[in-house]
Amino acid sequence: MSSEKENLDKKKTSSYQVRSDIPFLGGFGALSGFYILAIVMMIASLCTYFTFDEFWKTIKQPHVIYSIKLSMLSCTISAILSVWVAVPIGYIMSRFNFRGKTVIDSILDIPIVLPPLVIGLCLLIFFSQTSMGHALEAACEKLTSWIFGKEIGITYDIPAVIISQFMVACAFAVRTMRVTFDQIDARYEKVALTLGCSRGQAFWTVVLPQANKGLIAAGTLAWARSLGEFGPILVFAAAIEMKTEVLSTTVFMELQVGNIEGSVAASMIMIISAMTVLILARVFGLGRVAI
Repeated sequence: MSSEKENLDKKKTSSYQVRSDIPFLGGFGALSGFYILAIVMMIASLCTYFTFDEFWKTIKQPHVIYSIKLSMLSCTISAILSVWVAVPIGYIMSRFNFRGKTVIDSILDIPIVLPPLVIGLCLLIFFSQTSMGHALEAACEKLTSWIFGKEIGITYDIPAVIISQFMVACAFAVRTMRVTFDQIDARYEKVALTLGCSRGQAFWTVVLPQANKGLIAAGTLAWARSLGEFGPILVFAAAIEMKTEVLSTTVFMELQVGNIEGSVAASMIMIISAMTVLILARVFGLGRVAI
């Protein structure tokens, strides 16, 4: 009797779970599928707009080739700088509690929540209207004159592209590194400190090796975010052909002259580049940390 009663209870329980889980999972799956389908349809619409002959014809143009090269270079530099800055900030915000931490945490999120055009305007005013900005402009010109043999300023030049990308991408890298350090058990570091290591030695020998996936994830996310940056670049670096033109501004410039095929081709290059980087990140097991 007891075994029959247990079997009956199991059947009731299993049937109850089936009745309750299907609507729940079905609703969530439908909403998720709708959004994923919307993204796929947006990308597919670009693919149906032009032929491959038009695509190759567009990307062979000199200014498009230049924008591709500058985009790859500036995004790489921006990603490296973002990780370099994000590591100490993420570590401090993760490991220490101090007065004003909430305010600093909010400041670090400003580049994420501000409209991109506002960030570009702030950079433009800082470098063109303040004494510190003028000093940095002069220092950049002297340094580039010594290295490259010609003066390169910041505003409306290649350094402005990198700074614009960095100011936004670094905020995402900081968030990634903070999550990474939060996930690393602080006990390992405390054990190293009790064994005679300094805080710096414990960081380099114990903490940082465990954060290797987070480092790559932060760099990947910063690179992808830099590639899609547009507003700050347009305001601070402008869209000067064969000088400060990157892929995002190429899309804008081609639209301005009515060349929709050219803007679509540049957009496809950005999509392919971003997808490649993000897929590689997930292949190496960085998906949970990165985004």
